[in-house]
Amino acid sequence: MSSKAMSGPSATTVDPALGTALADWAELSNEYVNLQESHDAYQQKFSEYLVLQKKCSSGVNHQRYRLKAIQNMLRHVKPSSPDEEKELQNLEKDMMRRQAQITQLDGNLPKESGKYLKVILGNINVSILDKAAKYDYKDEYERFKLIVNLVALALAIFCLYMSSRLFDLIFIFLTVWYYCTLTIRESILKVNGSRIKGWWRAHHFISTFAAGVMLIWPDGQCYDDYRLQMMCFNIYLAFIQYLQFAYQRGVLYRMRSLGERSTDMDITIDGFHSWMFKGLSFLLPFLYFGYFFELYNSYTLFYLSFREDATWQIPCLGLVFAFLGGGNIITTSWTIPSKIGERHKGLLKLRFTRLDKYFWSHKKKSDEVEGPGGNEGDSRRNSNTSTESTSIERKDK
Repeated sequence: MSSKAMSGPSATTVDPALGTALADWAELSNEYVNLQESHDAYQQKFSEYLVLQKKCSSGVNHQRYRLKAIQNMLRHVKPSSPDEEKELQNLEKDMMRRQAQITQLDGNLPKESGKYLKVILGNINVSILDKAAKYDYKDEYERFKLIVNLVALALAIFCLYMSSRLFDLIFIFLTVWYYCTLTIRESILKVNGSRIKGWWRAHHFISTFAAGVMLIWPDGQCYDDYRLQMMCFNIYLAFIQYLQFAYQRGVLYRMRSLGERSTDMDITIDGFHSWMFKGLSFLLPFLYFGYFFELYNSYTLFYLSFREDATWQIPCLGLVFAFLGGGNIITTSWTIPSKIGERHKGLLKLRFTRLDKYFWSHKKKSDEVEGPGGNEGDSRRNSNTSTESTSIERKDK
């Protein structure tokens, strides 16, 4: 009897680890039920989100199409009285305001990637709709430029004192990879609202080509004669890019703090730009020295191309440096007088939505002067626009 009594409890005893596992599994099963319900709700909301997104995109395109049609009609309008002239001016203000509103709406909608990204990445959507994720990607881009420039500066100084073809190729390959990566990242940033326009974006594509040609430049006497000048130019280029990064980042931060920029997705980029007008005397001498250094590179390569052992890479690089140096000088020199002329126009387009209160209160005063006998359609239109301006003012607050 005693042996049976002792064997009974031991037969029914459960391993503590197994009991804990069974309890955890039961708890996990209950959590999975809640997870499945949440996922079903997520799928439903996501489907609704896609429908609304498509509807908003279609509405924005429709608004732009109609605005363009109205603008074309206004070109043929010739006011015959002061009232018509005033009505035309008010309509133009309404349209400018609506364009600013559409730009704000479009910032939260996906955009096409562009031909370059479609060729490189395929037909995928690179729009970043979350604002925090946009800023994180922009900041990561800035850190990427800073780190690679510092590495390139250190490697260029090392190559200057250590005459090694292997390290020269490593440095040039780093340059090719850097500019290739910049073109892709800047294309993604442009889709997501960054202002990278015209020559300065094309500059990186041309620099990628130049670095690729230099990478396949065979070793020889011509390369050895040009090597010292090339490394000195690369050191100065890395220095000036770091200088631009530090200076432009400070300018952008100050202008965003003062509300002089309409987007927080502006980035530090090569060259001189209109928003960098303050502090002009600080940066321009360094930039122009670098641009004339590019022309000097072209001059040196031009004379090297007449030597018997010259390869096709030498005249090709000479033309590229001449094109880059001339384009940089022309673009920068053109930016300065255009900026001086634009200073008298104010910041109307960049901050137009913040001027709604002035415009519509001004129109309200003019309606009060006209009296109750005014046009009923104008009253309805003013009422609608004042409602919209109130909505935007609340968003700004």
